[in-house]
Amino acid sequence: MNYDPTEHHRRSIRLKGYDYTQPGAYFVTLVTQGRECLFGEIVDGVMKLNGAGEIAQQEWQRLARQFTNLLLDAFVIMPNHIHAIIVITEPVGSPRRSENPLPDQMFNGSPRQSRPHGPPPGSLGSFVGQFKSRLTKCLGLAVPVFQRNYYEHIIRNEAEWERIAAYIQANPANWQTDKEYSIR
Repeated sequence: MNYDPTEHHRRSIRLKGYDYTQPGAYFVTLVTQGRECLFGEIVDGVMKLNGAGEIAQQEWQRLARQFTNLLLDAFVIMPNHIHAIIVITEPVGSPRRSENPLPDQMFNGSPRQSRPHGPPPGSLGSFVGQFKSRLTKCLGLAVPVFQRNYYEHIIRNEAEWERIAAYIQANPANWQTDKEYSIR
C-alpha cells in the first residue's frame, strides 16, 4: 500500500493549544512495544524488576538530575508499562525555586503557538522522548522499547493528583485487572 497523506496521517492526542512547557503536573503512561513484559514480573502483588526494569528505574530517576525544572513524583514500573506523575516546575532556563517546587499557577492551562515538528525543548514530550531514547540505548536495542506515543493527562487539582498517585501505588497489586495486563 502506498502512503497517502490524506489517509495516513497521525492525529495528535494532546490537548489542542495547550502549552506542555508550562509549569504543571502530568500523569503519563508509557507502554512497551507489543505490550511485551520487558521489565520484570508481578509476584504476590509486588513488582519484581529484572535487569531491564532496574535500568529503566535508574534512567527514570536520572531525568530529575538532568533537568532542573523537572520533579518526578509517584511512579511505578510494571512488566510492560510505566505510570508516573511528572511535574514541570518552571519554564526551561529558569532557576529552580528552593522554597516551593510547585508553582502557584500549576493547575492553570494556557495556549501556545503550534510547532510543526517534534516536541518543544523543555516540554513534557521532550522529557518523555529523552527517557524513551536513553532507555532504548542503555538496553542496547536496535528497536524502540516503547510504543511510539504515550498517554498523558493534565492533572488539574490536588484531589485528582492524590487519586492518581494512589492508583499508581496500587497498580502492582491490581495487575490482573489492569488494562495493560499481559502474560507475554
